[in-house]
Amino acid sequence: MNLRRWQDECIKRALQSFYEQNHFLCLATPGAGKTIMSAVLSQRLLEQGRIDFVLCFSPSVVTSKGVKATFSRVLDRSFDGKIGAVGGSYTYQSMLFFHEDFWSILERHRVLVIFDEIHHCSGTDVGNANAWGEEILRQVREKAEFTLALTGTPWRSDSAPLVLSRYLEGNTQIHCDFVYGLKDAVAEGVCRIPKVVLVDNDGVAVSGQDSQTTSYNSLGDMLENEKLLSYKHILSDEDAIDDVLSRGCKRLNEVRRHNPRAGGLVVASCTEHAAYIHRLLVSRFKQTSVLVTYKEVNASQRIEQYTGSDTAWIVSVGMVSEGTDIPRLQVCCHLSRVRTELYFRQVLGRILRVDGESSQESWLYTFAEPKLVEFANRLDQELPDQRVVVRAIADIPSESRICQQAPDSNDVQSSPVSMEWSVSDEQDESYTLSQYLAQDGIEELQTFCFLGLFRESIVDAFDHEPPTSVS
Repeated sequence: MNLRRWQDECIKRALQSFYEQNHFLCLATPGAGKTIMSAVLSQRLLEQGRIDFVLCFSPSVVTSKGVKATFSRVLDRSFDGKIGAVGGSYTYQSMLFFHEDFWSILERHRVLVIFDEIHHCSGTDVGNANAWGEEILRQVREKAEFTLALTGTPWRSDSAPLVLSRYLEGNTQIHCDFVYGLKDAVAEGVCRIPKVVLVDNDGVAVSGQDSQTTSYNSLGDMLENEKLLSYKHILSDEDAIDDVLSRGCKRLNEVRRHNPRAGGLVVASCTEHAAYIHRLLVSRFKQTSVLVTYKEVNASQRIEQYTGSDTAWIVSVGMVSEGTDIPRLQVCCHLSRVRTELYFRQVLGRILRVDGESSQESWLYTFAEPKLVEFANRLDQELPDQRVVVRAIADIPSESRICQQAPDSNDVQSSPVSMEWSVSDEQDESYTLSQYLAQDGIEELQTFCFLGLFRESIVDAFDHEPPTSVS
């Protein structure tokens, strides 16, 4: 099998390291090919007679199935955990339900245990571990012949230590045995150059209970000064969602001119939010789309079908945010309430994998919420040879907006300017986001609207180190 340079180097280093220690942590940027690397490493250890079996654990059913398929292909052996198989692929959730007879394989045989996205498992001992970390500490740490941990984001949002990991300088720096960053992946053509589009608005009006209207020139200013407003209210605004989806659809249409199978991902806030966005894509923007949430029957099969199809969009809440391998994804609309750097990078990772097509653009669209702006700009130094930030005012034709002025701008009782986006001549009268979000407990704010143009800042390279430095 032809390996990428980093995969070959990582395998050689791991094989050597396993003569001195039994745990190896690999940090490789999302989309770099960690699963292939770990499968070939397993193959080498089996050929050298250093292990008998391989067990793999990952955070989702979809990822687990992908691992199973890859290992079965590379090892040319059954990998379903049944009699005659060389190993099996399981989810972290399943660890909690295994009996002692399952774990006894680690005591009776030499087993390599692989943990995909190890940041899901935390703890240095059973006293501070989460449920999955505790199982690893109890059942694997002292019994496995070797363990291999994989991650593209080597930290947790709660700052808890990763299980089995070593830390330096007072538990602030995690030690990785091999590091393959985004800069290297882009330079070698392993990952696409990412561009993050931060959508803002230069005129936001908020009317309080005292009937006075306050205007802000950015979403960040509004969120900082209006204590009763939060990011979820922006995500529940129909104008705002329309604008981001419009930009995403326009970009995907452009990419599909060169790569007809290119796909787009929308990460929504909740199942109701996802359902609304899915209907909007299909009816208003005339896009093909599939909805995948825990409420849909056979969700994992829907993801598999989408992967092999030419459907434009896949809309989900969290099922496609991490570990899911859909190389044709090139555009993403990040509309989730989750605003951690860990999640931001995981979502971005879904559109970075190179798939051999002629067009290798990757675009992530989201709102210019202060944390998301910080995360985007913090990625800049990883690609120092690229342009850092391109700022642009959105070119919006005047006929695409229908504005209604208040009867008297000096009358504080009158409504502020409202904006309605005319995208299709046939508007679906049933399209009200409130009917979906009411089920999720989000109150509509009649006093919150956009007066100005939506604009965008494009971050097409990444600037600072992640919050946890890597030695």
